[in-house]
Amino acid sequence: MKTWIVSPVVLLAPLCAQQQPQHQLAREIFKQLIEINTTDSVGDNTCAAEAMATRFRDAGYPASDVRVLGPVPRKGNVVVRLHGAGPARPILFIGHLDVVEAKRSDWSFDPFVFREQDGYFYGRGTSDMKGDDATLIATFLRLKREGFRPVRDMILALTADEEGGNSNGVDWLVKNHRDLIDAEFAINADSGGGDIKNGKRVFMSVQAAEKVFLSFKLETSNSGGHSSLPTRDNAIYHLADGLSRLAKFDFPVRLFDVTRAGFERMANLYPGQLGADMKAVVLNPNDAAAVARLSALPLYNALLRTTCVATMLSAGHAENALPQSATATVNCRLLPVDKAEDVERTLNQVLADPAIKVSALAAPKPASYTPINPKVLGVVNATTAKMWPGIPVIPKMSTGASDGIYLIAQGMPTYGVSGSFGDEDDVRAHGRDERVLVQSFYDAVDFMYALVTALGKG
Repeated sequence: MKTWIVSPVVLLAPLCAQQQPQHQLAREIFKQLIEINTTDSVGDNTCAAEAMATRFRDAGYPASDVRVLGPVPRKGNVVVRLHGAGPARPILFIGHLDVVEAKRSDWSFDPFVFREQDGYFYGRGTSDMKGDDATLIATFLRLKREGFRPVRDMILALTADEEGGNSNGVDWLVKNHRDLIDAEFAINADSGGGDIKNGKRVFMSVQAAEKVFLSFKLETSNSGGHSSLPTRDNAIYHLADGLSRLAKFDFPVRLFDVTRAGFERMANLYPGQLGADMKAVVLNPNDAAAVARLSALPLYNALLRTTCVATMLSAGHAENALPQSATATVNCRLLPVDKAEDVERTLNQVLADPAIKVSALAAPKPASYTPINPKVLGVVNATTAKMWPGIPVIPKMSTGASDGIYLIAQGMPTYGVSGSFGDEDDVRAHGRDERVLVQSFYDAVDFMYALVTALGKG
């Protein structure tokens, strides 16, 4: 995600005066967002959406182009449209306003009071993702102020429930108000972004694919009986033996354009065996030694293949009775080029026990995978080169998920792009004392403006 620990003096030489009006406006928006609690439990996403809607209307956006809507109170979304000159389908920019829970007792200070200290901005949502929201909002306000007219409509949607609420955000919008957010493609500021290692910028990433979330229920049943008369036909043993086989199984390596390009470009950034293994697996995905070493590292293992892992167990009904049932939940993260039915078939083969019933807990959100749009990647490359000469742009696949999956499932390719750089060894998103470097935030404001205007020019 987007957190920082390194010295701002060493890392980030200012590219422009920090106190220019655009930076000051973005900081004011950032502060306002942080101090509106948007947690699922007691927060109010609608309050934040309305506050931003007021800013857009005050900036000259017609009321008809600024919509606050949602299915329930406290779960409002704001959708803003900047009209363009041509008929091409719009570009959609998305970010979420909600944040994960934060207890005052866990933090060194109040997580819902914006704090600037020692070169950082602190507060719940600074890195995930109200800082990025502020860069988008400041950009759309500046475009209106400058009279910028893009070649096509550009839409900004700031939404609820990305952090695990009740799907009142992008999912609800795309199902119930597709006309408001329909676009040729989307830019998601909640993913992508720059990577910092040992105090230096290493690369800028563009999320160009997401894994697909799919959980299965594994269940065994038995007639049971008294525990004093055990038999070998035991529901727990059947399930445990099957899970043991699954623990030893790896899905085959399957690279596609995003992961192949990612490994190829990262190989030049990491010295020694790691970089050599990345090069080797690009040349030959069946290189057993390179695959084994990469697979020992959880991140690269997840980038190489579909994964399935046991996450929950339940069995038996009494300590003096043979179990009548045993169940497990296995969570899979599918490569976007893999199919759910193939994964289920493979699970049954690996479990190798007809006594284990396998069933999907919920339907996945599959989508036909669309290769990277080279024009979008080209704009990100050019903008990054202008801001940070020499920093490479690397396409990446998210091993988790974001709101982009709802758009991808509806045929809207979505690319994760953020101008924020974060230290890969100090990830504080969802954690205590969440923070972002002040200078990195201001640079992200400039990056997002440059990116949006470049896309808006065609």
